Amino acid sequence: MQKIVPLHDQILVEPIVEKVESAGGIVIPESGQHNDKPMRGKVIAVGPGKLDQAGKRMPVDVKVGDEILFTKYSPNEIKIEGTLYLVLEEKSVLAKITK
Repeated sequence: MQKIVPLHDQILVEPIVEKVESAGGIVIPESGQHNDKPMRGKVIAVGPGKLDQAGKRMPVDVKVGDEILFTKYSPNEIKIEGTLYLVLEEKSVLAKITK
């Protein structure tokens, strides 16, 4: 398997597709949903963080394994060995989901 290492404050995310059902129990595919809700995903890899003006590394606030909410239109899609992943900047992360 290829290993992807994000740079700076970039985050590699595996999207979590939520199943939406109609009132009658019919599952509506993601392509048929018309909403601008934030997306969910699991963090797969995290860059080391941006450098501040003094050259000090500012660590990213999420870590591998975190489940996050992020803005729908911010990520770049990539396919690695047939699996869809998203790459986004830390500023696109809206929240961590805790259980």
